[in-house]
Amino acid sequence: MEKFSIKGSTYIPTVLFDPDTGILEMSGESYHEYTIEFFQPILKWLQDFLETPDREIIFNFKMTYFNTSSSRRFLEIFDMLEEYQNNKCGKVLINWYYKEGDVDMLESGEEYSEDVDLEFKFISFKDNPENPA
Repeated sequence: MEKFSIKGSTYIPTVLFDPDTGILEMSGESYHEYTIEFFQPILKWLQDFLETPDREIIFNFKMTYFNTSSSRRFLEIFDMLEEYQNNKCGKVLINWYYKEGDVDMLESGEEYSEDVDLEFKFISFKDNPENPA
């Protein structure tokens, strides 16, 4: 299975999914006008990736902003990961990065953690999610 990547832009997140390491990462901002169409290949790749049981998956969520439409797609991803963990003997960890002081992003992560039965780790950062505080 090939890696999946999308180079981010102003309103499109960067996506880096590596099937060999089990590390899935999304970062940046997501307020694409055509969210369903944008996320369709992401969801398809993920569906194919989740066919193999017993994977250890780390999902690094490093978003700084997303709109309501994107939040629905993120919930869809988390639901897929939860189903995988429950039905395919997988282990999933969500690393939820949020900028220090960004209460809205932290609360969004906390709400997702209440919606799905997955392990969430909340990681604050000062200026760059690549170098957390």
